[in-house]
Parts: sequence; C-alpha cells; structure tokens
Amino acid sequence: MPVLSGKGAIVTGGSNGIGRAVVERLVTDGARVAFSCLSGTERAAEVERAAEANGGAAKAFRVDLAEPDAVRRFLSGAREWLGGLDILVNNAGSALPASIAEVTEEDYDRIMAVNAKAVFLALQEAARHMRDGGRIISVSTINTRMTVPGASVYVGSKGAVEQFTAVAARELGPRGITANTVSPGFTDTDLLRSLNTEETLRQAAQLSPFGRLGDPADIADVVAFLAGPQSRWVSGQNLHVNGGVTRLVV
Repeated sequence: MPVLSGKGAIVTGGSNGIGRAVVERLVTDGARVAFSCLSGTERAAEVERAAEANGGAAKAFRVDLAEPDAVRRFLSGAREWLGGLDILVNNAGSALPASIAEVTEEDYDRIMAVNAKAVFLALQEAARHMRDGGRIISVSTINTRMTVPGASVYVGSKGAVEQFTAVAARELGPRGITANTVSPGFTDTDLLRSLNTEETLRQAAQLSPFGRLGDPADIADVVAFLAGPQSRWVSGQNLHVNGGVTRLVV
C-alpha cells in the first residue's frame, strides 16, 4: 500500500515548478491532493489528468492568495474535497528583483501577502483543522543564508516563513504534528530562468559539487519524506536542499 494512502494533502502553487513536482510525488505516494494555482490553468489541468491516469486524484483551485480571505476560502474548499487535512505544503511564492531603493510599497505588499501572510494564514487553518499526526512543510530559499542584491523583500518574506514554521513545530508538536521548512538551492524552474541570464545559471550550477542545477524532483523527494511516517522524529528543522552549495559559500 502506498505510504500516504488515505491522506489528504494541500499544496499551494502546485501547477508548475517545485509545486507541481510535489503534487505529482504526493499523488504517487498515495495522497489525495488539492492544490492552488493563480494562472496556468492548462498546466493545472495537466496535473489533474496525470494524477487520474496514475490512479490518483488531484484537484486544482484557482485562487489569488494575496486577496483578502482567499487563503481561508481555498483551504476550506480543499478540505471539503479531501475529506480532511493531513499534509500542508506551503509552496506558493512571488518574487520581483529590485533594489531596496526601487521597491514600491505595492511591490512590498504583494510579495509579503503571497509569501508570508498567506503562509501564516494557512498555518492558522492547519492548527485549527489538521488531523493529529499531520505534516506541515514550508518552502523557503537558499537566499535566506546566501543573500543577493535585489532580493530584500523576497528574502525577508521567506525569513518570516522559516520562523512561522519553527513556532508551529513547537505549538503543534503535542498533537503529533511535525512542521519543517525546506530551503531549495538553485532549482531549474521557469521562475529561476525568468530572473537570471544563462551565464548566471551556468555559474550557479558550478557552485554545487554536482555541477548542475537542482531539479524540482530533487526538492519533491525531500518534501515527500517530510510528509511521510518516517519523518515522525523530524520537526522544527530547516532542511537545505541545495546540492551542497551553502556548505561552500557560507
């Protein structure tokens, strides 16, 4: 029997990149998965069809997590479809490269709303409705340890995610719920490629002793471990899944 059989999972930002790889892996492991998407509805439909073809179930909910009350409405609808919540993966994120001097108040509010506030509200919903023995995994970034120019608000929002999740581990532990953060390194996604030149990506790949960028599946494998029963004694941790990069530069 698949290790996550009978489990209900929610993944934010599940139609592409790391989120899509996580949805696909959790479905493979037997979970029933609800995921949010902002755009890319065709990609979301592909994820749903692939899950069905593999004998599983995944359902997309189109939602803008920055909108008032959107997180609660999404999690409520997702829980109803799932029949209960056992796994929450806070993956959705927004980034806009700009120097501190250039960031507008609107930029700040949008990034913080999606990356930090939405995660906090999702954690609240999990604290109230997740079944005992559940699993919470939040996705952060290598950049909270390896800072770069132009990423101030993004890094700040992800730093908040790390701290929210660490406190959740303490508060929810008595119910057997674990809460951990996964911090990917340079992972080959559309977002990474949209923010960097080919030369920058080549240099990033060479920072790893493996000589390559990460693949979304590399991250999904670690998320799947944290979502499963064998991670029962792992909580309050920040796992740096970056191909050894931070060991070299920090």
